[in-house]
Amino acid sequence: MADYNFSMPCTEDDIRKLRIGDHVTLQDTLFGIRDATQIHMFDKGRETRLDLNGHAVIHTAPNVKKVPVSNSCPAGYQSICIGTTTSARMERFTRPLMERNGVRIIIGKGGLGSDSAAAFKELGGVYLAIIGGTAALETTWIDRILDADLDDLNPESLWQFEIHDFGPLLVAMDANGDSLYDAVRDTAEERRAAALASMGVDT
Repeated sequence: MADYNFSMPCTEDDIRKLRIGDHVTLQDTLFGIRDATQIHMFDKGRETRLDLNGHAVIHTAPNVKKVPVSNSCPAGYQSICIGTTTSARMERFTRPLMERNGVRIIIGKGGLGSDSAAAFKELGGVYLAIIGGTAALETTWIDRILDADLDDLNPESLWQFEIHDFGPLLVAMDANGDSLYDAVRDTAEERRAAALASMGVDT
């Protein structure tokens, strides 16, 4: 297990040295994205003016407050609570996010599936896991909302956050095709089979 601190954006070489179980802390920039954002980008052909190349995205639809534009709120939004949502339903967007927009890191809850694992291995990406219920803590890692695109979808706009010490986050899926979720499932199945066998249950 190793600890890494990345100033974003990062490179493919940065990503390919990560292994499941490592910890990563991010600095500078993070993008917030969710279901509607990606449906409009990849199903409806909408383009974003924000440059995601080499960056991390987090699955979120943040709770924000509209405020006058200022140095502390350059996009006209103040963050109230920025948490993370479950990733599984956004599985089909991993590859296009990487191929078309250059995304290297996806942050979310609960993991992604085999198609995402294949994209991570082929293109050089990772999934960083956040534990549910930590929205209040995550919000303290975000300094400002710098920009918002596709803002007619609010709160599922494409958000650009200025961050500091965002993490440490757990590498749960790496660019070698390894997944902590697979390991946990395999261990659980083995223990279940052993428990049933000890009770004389034929599986």
